[in-house]
Amino acid sequence: MLFVCYPRCSTCKKAQKWLDEKGIGYTFRDIKEENPSYDELKTWYKKSGLDIKRFFNTSGQLYKSMSLKDKLPAMSEEEKLRLLSTDGMLVKRPILVSDDTVLVGFKEREWANTLL
Repeated sequence: MLFVCYPRCSTCKKAQKWLDEKGIGYTFRDIKEENPSYDELKTWYKKSGLDIKRFFNTSGQLYKSMSLKDKLPAMSEEEKLRLLSTDGMLVKRPILVSDDTVLVGFKEREWANTLL
């Protein structure tokens, strides 16, 4: 499994601790150091079944400074994916990717239902 997170994010730390406590193995990836590519994001988005908006870090400073709340509704799916691939700080985290599942954001119950 691939665990994509921002090490200074408290939610990411909580998710990582949860994975470690449950003995779930993963490959760690710092989203700030290695931003997901357009192709990765497109694959994860399709596999997740989630609305594309769920992949945006809507509480982040960059999201707010770019006024994305107002701009996203007029953008195409491809434009949104391309935008997300430009900066890891725009992407909601953590993201956990396995062969058949993509989890975005840490919700303990959802992760437990999916992984345990």
